[in-house]
Amino acid sequence: MIEIERKFLVVSDAYKIQAKSSTRIVQGFLNTNPERTVRVRIKGEQGFITVKGKGSASGVSRFEWEKEIPVLEAEELLQIAEPGSIDKIRYEIKVGNHVFEVDEFFGKNKGLIVAEVELSTENEIFEKPDWLGVEVSGITKYYNSQLSKIPFTKW
Repeated sequence: MIEIERKFLVVSDAYKIQAKSSTRIVQGFLNTNPERTVRVRIKGEQGFITVKGKGSASGVSRFEWEKEIPVLEAEELLQIAEPGSIDKIRYEIKVGNHVFEVDEFFGKNKGLIVAEVELSTENEIFEKPDWLGVEVSGITKYYNSQLSKIPFTKW
């Protein structure tokens, strides 16, 4: 259950016309310890609980376990989450053989737009769309768990 993904800033809104879907996501964290982050998420009409482990030296790989839970349970768990939450719309865009997930943040993270692409290996080659900017993989301030504590508008 190792997740391998690279994360980039987004330099234009051209991704929106290429998106095949978009979904609102609201999430909070039961634990933001970098050794084991526990996230609760409502994605559209679904609830999830996710445990993420510490990242690799490159910040590209880390353990991830996720389970779907009833939305009502996710809502209840969000009530006991640590202070700070994430509100965003996720767009899915197919580029070549990969799907990019672009998150447009709102609330205290308004103005931040980040794209992620999941890979099979850390060195996998993938097509980079024109709207993809600087890579921020492994930079912890871009992790959602950290954005919930120190939002983008406070940088």
